[in-house]
Amino acid sequence: MKQTAVEMLIEYFLTQQKEGCSHWCIHDLIAQLYVFKEIEKEQIIEAHGNKLKQSRDEGNYEYWFSGLDYYNKAFKKTEQ
Repeated sequence: MKQTAVEMLIEYFLTQQKEGCSHWCIHDLIAQLYVFKEIEKEQIIEAHGNKLKQSRDEGNYEYWFSGLDYYNKAFKKTEQ
């Protein structure tokens, strides 16, 4: 069964806890957070997919809105 990034992260932390993770492994845990964040990004992009958008007005234009476009618009902080 496929797991979400959050489910993988929980499983990883529980495994580390069972193995008696001490302060020395905090750096490894932090590194894993970045790995799971990247997995989550890929899952969001895949779930959104590529969608055709059409205008609601009389201009009647069409464009493709990719999963990456959605992710960047919804989750990336941009300076304006």
